[in-house]
Amino acid sequence: MTGIAAPDRPRRRIFADLTPLRTSPHYRRLWVGGTISWTGQAMTALAISLQVYEITGSSFSVGLVGLFTLVPLVAFGLYGGAIADTVDRRKLGLYSAMGLTGLSIALAGAALLDHHRVWLLYAVVALQAVCGALNGPARSAMIPRLLPREQLPAANALNSVTMTSGVMVGPALGGLVVGWWGYQVAYLIDAVTFTAALYAMWRLPSMKPERDDGSAPGERGRASVLDGLRFLGTRPNIRMTFFSDMAAMVLAHPKALFPAIAVLWYGGDAKTAGLLVAAPAIGALLGGLFSGWQGRIRRHGLAILLSVAAWGLAIAVFGLTRNLWLGLFFLAVAGFADTTSMVFRSTMMQAATPDEMRGRLQGVFIVVVAGGPRLGDFLAGTVADLTSPGVAITGGGLACVLVLALLALRWRGFARYDARSPQA
Repeated sequence: MTGIAAPDRPRRRIFADLTPLRTSPHYRRLWVGGTISWTGQAMTALAISLQVYEITGSSFSVGLVGLFTLVPLVAFGLYGGAIADTVDRRKLGLYSAMGLTGLSIALAGAALLDHHRVWLLYAVVALQAVCGALNGPARSAMIPRLLPREQLPAANALNSVTMTSGVMVGPALGGLVVGWWGYQVAYLIDAVTFTAALYAMWRLPSMKPERDDGSAPGERGRASVLDGLRFLGTRPNIRMTFFSDMAAMVLAHPKALFPAIAVLWYGGDAKTAGLLVAAPAIGALLGGLFSGWQGRIRRHGLAILLSVAAWGLAIAVFGLTRNLWLGLFFLAVAGFADTTSMVFRSTMMQAATPDEMRGRLQGVFIVVVAGGPRLGDFLAGTVADLTSPGVAITGGGLACVLVLALLALRWRGFARYDARSPQA
């Protein structure tokens, strides 16, 4: 085969491939439940930020919400993955979802009792991050057990639709609900939406990790985080999926500069900054909705390299333009490329990793996804202060492409990765 795509597939889909939803009732319930509950979580996240600001009147205090979320998510991400490689993943997903439901009920109860304490909100978001760090690896490690390998790209594209639509719809609903009925109603709605995720988890079969040597789950012993990291150190293709994502998120992540450039470049205000934030999310959503072609791609490594390069180039060009609509277009292109990269990175990690290691590698994935953009915000802000926002954005995009090219030269086999015979 000389190209990226397989020529022997007669169907030419444009829109998202819904085959996983049709063929697997378990995956269908998991996807529907996750979509509903993710929207509720996004609604609650905005409500918490609004409530913190109402209590304190401080933007710094609102910023601390992100810190109280990030630290537990990173700290427990690796251990959540290790736990997911030891216990029944169905039970872990069910119990962690129950924990998230209970936290939403606690928020609603505190609001109903007029117990407005910022420390309580910080404690809840930290515990939510812990539950999320346990739930995420368990859910992701289940998908390769529910679907055949050839349906994994379609499933990951559908999961991207869940995430991006939730991020777009959830905050909008949260603002409306808080404005009309108050915080307690927003938190109660979130708790109710979790029933869909709980039902999906409850209906799943047992999901105990499987070992390649055929040993029983009871013989597994304790899954070590270090063993997972050692495994990653011996798998260059899987390792490259993380390196490529870090190149994009650390070097070419301009989100922290959007408030400044909304004023400096476009003479706008907070609404302009909101458009800049929304543009990559819209592109990402379109990337999930128009993902039917991805099932025909076999050279996943090459697809990742091209997608990440497209992200970097789109960000670089965005840094050069001073027309708002043109800038929004290139940000949307970047979001589309990011979703495409995410689909193939997730698929490669799921297909080329033995079941007994999937939870731990998903834990590493959570750490990278959570930590990379935060480092990118810090780097972009620092470079912009030392030079200018244009240099930070365009230079970061070009640096992303350069580092990606060096990585591809260092691990040449990554571009030759073939999904029909996945090798980690």
